[in-house]
Amino acid sequence: MRLTRNKLAILAAATAVVIALAGWGLAGAGRPKPVLGLFTTLPIYWAEAADMSEMLNRQAHPGWVRGALDDRFELFPLDTLAAPESGAARDLDDIDVLLLAQPRALSPQENVALDDWVRAGGHVLVFADPMLTVESRFAIGDRRRPQDVALLSPILRRWGLEMHFDPEQTAGERTIATDTTPIPVNLAGTLHPVDGYPTSTEDCWIAYDRLFAQCAIEAGVATVVADAALFEEADGERGEVRADALEWLTASAFSDARR
Repeated sequence: MRLTRNKLAILAAATAVVIALAGWGLAGAGRPKPVLGLFTTLPIYWAEAADMSEMLNRQAHPGWVRGALDDRFELFPLDTLAAPESGAARDLDDIDVLLLAQPRALSPQENVALDDWVRAGGHVLVFADPMLTVESRFAIGDRRRPQDVALLSPILRRWGLEMHFDPEQTAGERTIATDTTPIPVNLAGTLHPVDGYPTSTEDCWIAYDRLFAQCAIEAGVATVVADAALFEEADGERGEVRADALEWLTASAFSDARR
């Protein structure tokens, strides 16, 4: 594990997160909410449904994730990150921050557009799960099913990271401690620096049992979490743990994002 940031930098980052958490809480009191681009195969913005009619009917009862995000952000769902023909970034100029939650595999044009956007100052939070445990009503192979295995190696390598998965690990939900709040995981991956990194334009801090990485990418920041069990539906204490973890991760990823 490379811990290139000194203790003062880590303290400053923690302070920024505390300030950010307070800032998100004030967003509804006269401050405009930051626009969060949402790119995902998980049923976060749209409920999992067999057809459009069922999808629209179920939106009257959004899941906890959308409710939590709506409290702090103006959500902007994205179908693509780049125009297929030109490769030009699509809609990224209209958002303040970006959340990739177990997205589909990115096209070459989307990899370039995302990398360019981050290097120009964008802040992205990526959940990349090597073995998704979120339940789905749709069978493997159905296009309506969430992405079972994250296929983000090209963009992660561009940022100096690679994700490993131990198939011998014990299945079942557990939590990984952080400096602030535990993160629920299930069959999580681990993040590692790619040989040859850091370079002069990438610098990653890897922590919390290698579940979490935060990389300075030129003028921007990419925060990566190697699991997506956080997004499962849960009630009671398990639900509170998830809500707290999502709030902390978004604040950590977007604390000093440009507005």
